[in-house]
Amino acid sequence: MSSPLALLGGTPAVLMPAPHFTWPPITDATNKAVAAQLGRSVSIYDRSGVVADLEDALADYFGVRHALLTSSGTTALYSMYAAAGIGPGMEVIVPAYTFFATVTPLLHLGAIPVLAECDERGNLDPADVTARITHRTRAIVVTHMWGTPADVGELRRIADLHQLKLFEDGSHAHGATAGGKKVGLFGDAGAFSMNGPKPLSAGEGGFLLTDDAETYHRALLHGQYNKRCKSEIPETDPLYRYAVTGMGLKHRIHPLAAAIGLEQLAHLDDYLAGRDRIAVHLCERLREVPGIEPIEPVEGDRSSWYGLILRYRPEQVGGLPLDQYFAAIEAEGASEADRPGSTCPLNLLPLFQEPGPLFPALSRRFAYAPGQFPRAEAFHESIIKLPVWHREDDQETADAYIEAFRKVSAHHTDLIAIGVQHG
Repeated sequence: MSSPLALLGGTPAVLMPAPHFTWPPITDATNKAVAAQLGRSVSIYDRSGVVADLEDALADYFGVRHALLTSSGTTALYSMYAAAGIGPGMEVIVPAYTFFATVTPLLHLGAIPVLAECDERGNLDPADVTARITHRTRAIVVTHMWGTPADVGELRRIADLHQLKLFEDGSHAHGATAGGKKVGLFGDAGAFSMNGPKPLSAGEGGFLLTDDAETYHRALLHGQYNKRCKSEIPETDPLYRYAVTGMGLKHRIHPLAAAIGLEQLAHLDDYLAGRDRIAVHLCERLREVPGIEPIEPVEGDRSSWYGLILRYRPEQVGGLPLDQYFAAIEAEGASEADRPGSTCPLNLLPLFQEPGPLFPALSRRFAYAPGQFPRAEAFHESIIKLPVWHREDDQETADAYIEAFRKVSAHHTDLIAIGVQHG
């Protein structure tokens, strides 16, 4: 068979050498910031220096009273849940479709994760949350998946109606807005990752946000013992006597990571504007490609575009299986296209099917199984993720990726014919 598809011997659509996307942008300013911090200190025990500078900058950027840096997004979530008093036997409603670290800190606290379905954008479905509230429910956790804001206004209403805590995992969504308000500000507290590829990156790190002083003090006690607790928790507070030991965990960020994060934060809005410009272009062009449906935020919301999620519609391309379609996309040279694996419906992971071997106290307290969350599973099984570039110079790469999808969809019958012959 003669075909223009690269998988069948044609010329690839993407000819520029890989990698086609790297993050974060490391500039001379980034190198100077790290070198300068190396000359000052590589360990900070209190709220001073670059740690204080970044926390102040984050608090100002988000408009909150307290920003607390941590060693990762996972530890930020852990401290947030612990500070809110989440404990053994409490039920917490969480997204069935999220990265597992949204939920695993709850297991360390003995809480019971109650999974809830996703909506058409892959975010937590408020209607399914309502159906899962019981007298044991204490909180709702929402993740803004791939940077697209969830329906946090409705989730806030539900939480208030039932007197529940609302927590946000904004690890994909730095600077994203829902109705003009930054995500991370709708909940009682919000937690963010600054891991390598995140929109705001420190290499490794995280932070939590809250306006509540007690939550902040308890988060300090959870993972920032001794000097920070002694200097920041009032001596009149009944918890002050625990300042030296806290809860015995150390979640401090490394100063070099804080230096990277501070330098990156100064450019975050420019990066987001660039991503938004290219994302709009990608969506406009890919909407025209049979079999591909870009997932976009609702009108009035802004995504951080941690990734552009494309939902595959096989009925528009002759029923071609996604595995075959994706193999053809890869062959076209679109090496940054991805089918997320570890980010998946939690009921597909052994930890949430049988927690007992790792968490004996939770043995037989919950056990999920494949098939229980059909919407989340169908969403996961039908998506392709693209990076979203931010520079004007990246436009050529974005256009080459668009051409890869256009080409494969236009010649999908060639792939079907090969599949029939092999069958």
